[in-house]
Amino acid sequence: MTGPGIEFETALNAAIDGKTKPPGSLGRIEELAAQVARVQGSLTPRMETCRHIIFAADHGLALEGVSAFPQAVTREMVKNFLAGGAASNVFARANGIDLAVVDAGVAGEPLRADGLVSARIAGGTASALAGPAMTTAQAEQALAEGERMARGMPSDALSVGEMGIGNTSSAALLAAKLNGRPVAEFTGRGTGLDDAGLANKVAILEQAAARTPERLNGRTALTEYGGFEIAMMAGAMLAGAEDGRVVIVDGFIATAAAAVALDIDPTARPAMVFAHQSAEAGHRLLCDCIGARPLLHLEMRLGEGTGALLAWPVIRAAVAMLNEMASFESAGVSRSE
Repeated sequence: MTGPGIEFETALNAAIDGKTKPPGSLGRIEELAAQVARVQGSLTPRMETCRHIIFAADHGLALEGVSAFPQAVTREMVKNFLAGGAASNVFARANGIDLAVVDAGVAGEPLRADGLVSARIAGGTASALAGPAMTTAQAEQALAEGERMARGMPSDALSVGEMGIGNTSSAALLAAKLNGRPVAEFTGRGTGLDDAGLANKVAILEQAAARTPERLNGRTALTEYGGFEIAMMAGAMLAGAEDGRVVIVDGFIATAAAAVALDIDPTARPAMVFAHQSAEAGHRLLCDCIGARPLLHLEMRLGEGTGALLAWPVIRAAVAMLNEMASFESAGVSRSE
């Protein structure tokens, strides 16, 4: 996507600074309003509808003991999403957001359930400890599936979430390889590992990381270490940005997907709003690596796109400020000298 020109920027800055407030006094809200205006190429942007997609898939690496929960939880949580009982369902309902659930590659027999979108590549990835998590063809298929689902959606914004036992391990490996840093720096407790479990997780991820060069490009890193759900999130983000939608990025795993997407196409960056700072170790570092500034700091680390769903009202409020707040001239308020 390409940005607006100088005349648009001048008019946008004048519109925001001309509101009945000291310049810059609304802080990040002013930045958000300007970002959305640029994405849509409009001084009166629209931000009324959001589509939230949860991609679910399993990871072969989970069988190596990197998670406190068994792999079966992925399938069980998919059923919970479909029944409307998860935190993401609650937050989506509270904010009037349409939610879809996608089987990107849940382990076991293919799921059959009303409301479930099936885009499964396989019944989970291979273990990245022994070799590539997926084939090049599978990685490209997953990216394409994510793009297909996000393409041409009738919504102003797209937010994505994920479910997959072991996916904090994949995210840590992706973050490490994209930035050429030790994987231990990005590795946290995930679903709640104790100290011994965390030490074991770090050891396993260091062994997996040692298989490949210190730094990898996005597509290669995704093939070696990613999950099907992470690849689909990356593809969806790329399509959303190309279509001129605001792309709301959730926490650690979604940010790893965003980092992959940005390595593939850096021009997607202006569309991305980073929703919240995850409590998962490594997210702050990853945000620093890609220059992301999350909006919210709620000490959350759940996933499912919960932080993205909670950021939606803030984004809407920023756009409402730009469209509805009076100017000094229209309100008859004197400007400061």
